[in-house]
Amino acid sequence: MSALYYRDREEVNLKDVVFEASVSEQIDQFLKEHKFSEILHQYELPVANKMLLFGKTGCGKTMTAKAIAKELDKRIFIVNLATVVSSKLGETAKNIHSIFKEANYENSVLFFDEFDSLGQIRDYDNKDSSEMKRVVNAILQLIDNFPKNSILIAATNQIQMIDEALVRRFELKLEFNSPDENLLEDYYKKMLERFPEKYQNIEKKFGISFSEAKDFVFKQIKNNIINDEISKLERATKN
Repeated sequence: MSALYYRDREEVNLKDVVFEASVSEQIDQFLKEHKFSEILHQYELPVANKMLLFGKTGCGKTMTAKAIAKELDKRIFIVNLATVVSSKLGETAKNIHSIFKEANYENSVLFFDEFDSLGQIRDYDNKDSSEMKRVVNAILQLIDNFPKNSILIAATNQIQMIDEALVRRFELKLEFNSPDENLLEDYYKKMLERFPEKYQNIEKKFGISFSEAKDFVFKQIKNNIINDEISKLERATKN
């Protein structure tokens, strides 16, 4: 285990993630290509293995990366680039090389969160962008040599901060928007169906992100369960 990345063992099922139709279709195609990669390679057809997820916070980017890893039965290594970017000249490029070298990500998913942190390198020295160039060149080389049987996923809330040369390296670029009322209704339904019906009486909020909806639902479900247990104890005490 390195301080620059960590293995995430939380399993997220694809059926528990709600997507817009266009995003769902592209992810479905992506998964099919990997499941049938051997036959596609026999015909010398490329299989996409680099995906850039961008959009607002809390709209499912991290869950998507975890679900893809679970669906393809691959381990996932998570890198928070905010912790990798260093103000020390040359350290950021060195850290990124270390991640690709140290992480045993062969046949795994390597997930770069907060990919836009790379853009912050420009702020360290406005007069000299040499560090930024070094970092971009380092990542470009590593991406170009990325193993075909592994998957690289990057997530960002600010795609405009990422160097265009890096963006072009990702075969798939999927935008995650704030969920509309129908998507949130589907999300609430999927969350609630795992609990007994007596606990499913909750208030629903709309115009919020998936992560906010999840926190809102779980708080109410926990209170419903606790209140039910308190009622049982009170009845038992009276008897």
